[in-house]
Amino acid sequence: MKDTDGRSLTLGAVILTMGNRPEELRALLDSVAKQDGDPIQVAVVGNGAPLPELPEGVRTVELPENLGIPGGRNVGIEAFGPGGREVDVLLFLDDDGLLPNTDTAELVREAFAADPKLGIISFRIADPDTGVTQRRHVPRLRASDPMRSSRVTTFLGGANAVRTKVFQEVGGLPDEFFYAHEETDLAWRALDAGWMIDYRSDMVLHHPTTLPSRHAVYHRMVARNRVWLARRNLPLPLIPLYLGVWLLLTLLRRPSRPALRAWMGGFKEGWTTPCGPRRPMKWRTVWRLTRLGRPPVI
Repeated sequence: MKDTDGRSLTLGAVILTMGNRPEELRALLDSVAKQDGDPIQVAVVGNGAPLPELPEGVRTVELPENLGIPGGRNVGIEAFGPGGREVDVLLFLDDDGLLPNTDTAELVREAFAADPKLGIISFRIADPDTGVTQRRHVPRLRASDPMRSSRVTTFLGGANAVRTKVFQEVGGLPDEFFYAHEETDLAWRALDAGWMIDYRSDMVLHHPTTLPSRHAVYHRMVARNRVWLARRNLPLPLIPLYLGVWLLLTLLRRPSRPALRAWMGGFKEGWTTPCGPRRPMKWRTVWRLTRLGRPPVI
C-alpha cells in the first residue's frame, strides 16, 4: 500500500530474544518471511545472550548484558538507522510469537497509508491452540469483546507496529523502565504529540497463554514503573489521583503477602529514585484520553 506521497510503505521488524527459544524464533522468522507484499527487513537483538544461527539477510545485534525490554527494543530501532528512519514502520514481535496469517503486513501498510495520523497499531494476541485472547491483552477498559477493533490509549509491547516518525518525534521507549508500562509511556507521549493508536482484531499474533506474574520482578517493577509513568507524564494534580486509584485497585485484588510486600517496595522505589525526564502531557491530551474511554486516572 502507498503512503500519501505515492510511495510504498517499507516495513521492518524488531525481535528481542534471550536466546532460549531458538525453535520458536525460527518459526516466527519464517512467518515474517511468508508475509504478502514486499519483504520485511528484520533485526534480531540478543539481549545479553548469544544468537543462534539465523537466516541470511537478518540484521543482528548481540548485547553484552540484558538491557531490559525497552532498552533492547530501542537497540533494535537503531539497527534501522537513527529513529528507525531506514523504514516507514517497525513491527515489534515476541520471539515466541507467530504471525498465522500472511496478509498481516499488507493490512499494516494499508492502515498506515490510509491514516496519516495513525502512529501505532496494537495487534490481537491469541493462543495458538484455543484461539482465546486474554482480557489483559485488549488495551482498553471495555475489553470483553476482543474481536472489536477500536481507537485506544496504549498498546501491547510484543505485538504491534509503530510508524518510525513517532520515534523520531517523541523518542523511543524508556530504557530505565526495564520491564512493565514502557508501552504506555510511549503511547502517552505519542498521543500528546497528536498521533493516534488503533487496536486491530484482524491483525493477529499467536502467542501461548501466560501470566505476567511468571516474572520474578513483576510486582516490584509494575509498582515502581507505575509511579515513574505518572511522575514523567501527568500534570501535577493528576499524579495523586492516578496513583491513589491504582493503590486501591491493588489492595482490592487481595494479592498474597509476599506479592503485596514486593508491590509496596516498588511503589516506594518509584518515589525515591530518578524516573527520567518529566514532560507532562497537555490538558487537551488528558481530554483526548478521556474521550477515548480511558482518562489518565486509571
